[in-house]
This record gives sequence, C-alpha cells and structure tokens, in this order.
Amino acid sequence: MIDIRQMRYFVTLAETLHFGRAAEQLHITQPPLSRQITALEKELGVQLLERHSRRAKLTRAGQQFVGDARAAILAFDTACRNARFADKGEIGELAIGLMMHAAYTVMPGLTRRFMTEYPKVRVTLREVVPQELVEETLAGRFDVALTFFQADMGGLEMLPILRERLCLALPHKHPLAGRPSIEARQLKDEPLIVIAEDVTPGFRKTIIDYCQAAGVLPLIRLEPQFQQTIVSLVAEGLGLAIVPESMQRLGFPGVVFRPLRKAPKVEHMVAWRADNLNPTLKPFLNIARHIRKETKV
Repeated sequence: MIDIRQMRYFVTLAETLHFGRAAEQLHITQPPLSRQITALEKELGVQLLERHSRRAKLTRAGQQFVGDARAAILAFDTACRNARFADKGEIGELAIGLMMHAAYTVMPGLTRRFMTEYPKVRVTLREVVPQELVEETLAGRFDVALTFFQADMGGLEMLPILRERLCLALPHKHPLAGRPSIEARQLKDEPLIVIAEDVTPGFRKTIIDYCQAAGVLPLIRLEPQFQQTIVSLVAEGLGLAIVPESMQRLGFPGVVFRPLRKAPKVEHMVAWRADNLNPTLKPFLNIARHIRKETKV
C-alpha cells in the first residue's frame, strides 16, 4: 500500500533527480530512499524513474505522477492542519442567537473581535426574542445566546458581559422632558409602555420592582416585544418607557431620554450549554471573558 511518506520521497527525488541530494534533504541514507522508491513503483505497477548511477530521470509516468503526488501531499497536509485548527476552534461554524437589543450593545464588538481573530470560522447570527433564545440554545439550535439575564435559564452556563443602566424615554413635549433627571415617584399615573412579560420576564420585573419600590403602581398601556418598537411608540406620544440607556443610539425624532435617579440595571449575558462540544465555542467565550474584564463587569 502506498503511503504519504513514499510520495514525499518521490517528489523530493523528482525535484533533485539525484539520489544523494534527495537523501540528504530527507535526512536519510540512500539505501532506504532507493528501497522506498522501488516499493512505490512496484505498488503502482509502473516505472517512475530511469536510473543512471546516482542520477535519475523521470519517465512519462513519473512526470504525470509527480504533479498528482504534489497535489495529494498538499491535500493531506491541509487535512492535517485543518484537523488541528478545528480542534482549537480556529475553523468550523458558530451559531449565535441574539436579542435584537444586543445589536446596539455587546454583539458588534464581540463578533468583530471573534471574526478578526478566527477569520476561517463561519459565524451565523439570528435575532430572536429573549425567551426563545433560552429555549433554542437549550435545544442546540444555537451554540451561544446573547440575552438579558433571566431567572429561568436553568441548563445553561452564563457569563455576565455588560451591566447597563435603565433610563426614561419620553416624548420631547412631555412636561418631564425638561428635567435633568427623573425619580420613580414622578411616574405615578403616567401611562407606561413596557416589554411583554413572555418576552423577557426578568427585564420586565426589574421595571415593575423599580416603580413599586417608590410606591408607584405602574400604569401599563402597551406591551410590545421589542425595545425599538417601544421607543417608536413613545415617539408617537403613546406613553413613557423605561429602557436601557443604549437605546439612545437609535436617535428617534421626538424622543428624549432622561436619567433615572437610583436607576436599576440589567445584565447582558452570554449563555451556552455546558455540554456543547463545538470547538469554536471555547475561543468565543475566551474573547467574551476578555471583554468582560475590559468593561469591569
């Protein structure tokens, strides 16, 4: 049976056409080199070389075989290299599920750094509401999820990557819009637009608890699924909303954002299944941990 070593020997000999120089380059002596070439010819059933003392000349079969052998050696070396890269997570695929809000916070920088360091990994991104993110990561449809912290994330490992303050979004003509900051008690009897409970119960609870701690029973008027929708409804004058500070980047006309006194915070999490064996996951998590240190979470 032909092995890759014999092919390497033959290619080196074909390049030098001299047994002595080929043996020297291969760090072997001439007799084993000659034996391996003879064994290769026997296995192929063709003569690859015309031998003249220590020199050699390629036959027509040898000229054909050397090109194909180089291609085979390259493919073999590539396969070996790719296996090592795959084991280290340097090639492969990584499926990331994210809440839409992550596109304005942690996702762009985290994804850019990962794709810069691991350009051969194919990254897929899909936006999903937070509650579905947990379910689909547990089901294995995502390798990793970027979402708000939720109390019902059992079965997933979690890494906090960002803590973000909440602020108040309100129409620019609202009486509170002229104040430098807002207290929770000032939201009494104000219609609020709050994220739906089945989308992200933990985030919603943070808002409700903040209001109730100030003795305010939230007057909830609308319950959309997405933060962007919430801010657009504020722009139409349909209510006020407590949203993450990063929503200010959307630049909605007619909406102003004001700091909340004693503002609560929400945690952005990287979540994954502990038994996920995808080798690209580990380097992604390493980068997430570096970002966490940089943001001092």
